[in-house]
Amino acid sequence: MELSAGFKKTAIGVIPAEWEVSTLGDIGKVIRGASPRPKGDRRFYGGNVPRLMVEDVTRDGKFVYPCVDSLTEEGAKRSRPCSAGTLTVVCSGTVGIPAFLAVDACIHDGFLALIQLKSSIFPDYLFHQISNLQEKFDSSATHGGVFTNLTTTSFGAFPIAIAPLAEQRAIATALSDVDALIAGLERLIAKKRDIKQAAMQQLLTGQTRLPGFCGEWEPRPLGALGATYGGLVGKSKANFGHGSARYVPFVNVMANIRIDCGALEPVDVASTENQNRVLSGDLLFNGSSETPEEVALCALMTESVEDLYLNSFCFGFRLKQGAEASGLFLTYLMRSQMGRELMKSLAQGSTRYNLSKSALLQATLVLPGLEEQTAIATVLSDMDADLITLESRLAKTRAIKQGMMQELLTGRTRLV
Repeated sequence: MELSAGFKKTAIGVIPAEWEVSTLGDIGKVIRGASPRPKGDRRFYGGNVPRLMVEDVTRDGKFVYPCVDSLTEEGAKRSRPCSAGTLTVVCSGTVGIPAFLAVDACIHDGFLALIQLKSSIFPDYLFHQISNLQEKFDSSATHGGVFTNLTTTSFGAFPIAIAPLAEQRAIATALSDVDALIAGLERLIAKKRDIKQAAMQQLLTGQTRLPGFCGEWEPRPLGALGATYGGLVGKSKANFGHGSARYVPFVNVMANIRIDCGALEPVDVASTENQNRVLSGDLLFNGSSETPEEVALCALMTESVEDLYLNSFCFGFRLKQGAEASGLFLTYLMRSQMGRELMKSLAQGSTRYNLSKSALLQATLVLPGLEEQTAIATVLSDMDADLITLESRLAKTRAIKQGMMQELLTGRTRLV
C-alpha cells in the first residue's frame, strides 16, 4: 500500500513522519508494587499509610484514591511507596487499566508503575496511550491459575507511538475534555437515579401524595387482582435458537422494568402444544435467584407480540378484567424497597432462593385507587425515560471517545 505524504511505516503501523516509536520501558522506569510478608501482620498492616489495591480502580477513572487498605510506617518500608501523580497500571486480574495516584501511597503487587518519565513525555498523553492498549496487554499477559498476570518485562517491551510534546499536550487535552463530559454525565445519571429511588420510596408508600389525590390506601391480595401462569414446559436445548415463535429470556425479566422486545429469542413451539402465551399487560417474574433480594423481580410486557412465550424459570401474572390495578404501578412497586422486602419474606431456600406462584398470590399490597396508581407510574416512567436518554448520550459519548483515541493516538487525525 502506498504511503501518504508525511507518514512512515513502523513496527506498530503507519504513523506521522515526525512521530517516533518507543517502548514503555524506554520512556520511563517500570516498577512493580510489593506487599509486606507475612500478610495481615499487625506490624505492617492497618496503619496510616494508604495502599492502592486493585479493588480501588475503576475502568473509567483517571485518578484513583486508595480506600481499601493501609500499612504502618514499617509496612511501607517493605512495600513500594509512590508519590501522588504516579501513573499506575493494573497488572493482575483485569490487566492494563491505568490511573494516576491521587495521593502519596504504597502500591500493591497487583500494580506496575511508570516513574522517572523522560521530559519529552506528557503524562496525560501516556495515560491515554496505555488506555488504548488494554486489549493488547491482555493478549500478551500470562493466563494461568486464578489470575491473569502482566509482567514488568512484557509491559516494558510494549511499543507506543510518541508524538512531539506540543501535539501530545493537544491530544491529551482533547481526550481529557471528553473524559470530563463522560464524568459529568455519569454524575448526573447517578444523581437522577438517587432522586428516582427517593421518589419511589415516597410515592409507592403514600408518604408523599401527588397533587389532587387524597383518601386511604387499601390492602389488596394479589390473588384478588389476577392469576399466575407458568413458562414453557417440556422443552430441551434442541428446541431453542430456531423456530417461528419467540420467548422472553430470564435476563430480560431480571434487567428491565418493561420487557425489551428487541431481546426476545426464537423457540420451536408446535401449534398443537398447550403452552401459556405472554400477552400485553402481563407481569413477568423470575421464580428463583441466588440472593433473596433478587427473587421475583418484576417486568411488564407492554407490547403485543404474536406467538410469544416465557422461559421455564419465570412465571407470569395476568390482571383480571376490572381489577382496578395498573400493571406499571405494580411493576415499580415490586422493584421498590418495600416490594423487595415483601418478596424476600415469602422466598424459601438457603443456597438458592425460590418463590412459588401460590406464595405470590398470597402477598398483600396496600394500593391507592387506579387513577392515583396511573399517575404515580407516569411520574416514575418519565424519570426512567430521562435516565434512558442520558444513558444513551453517555454510550454515544464513550463511542465518540473511542473513535477519537483511534484517530488521535495513531496520528491519522492531527491537532497540531
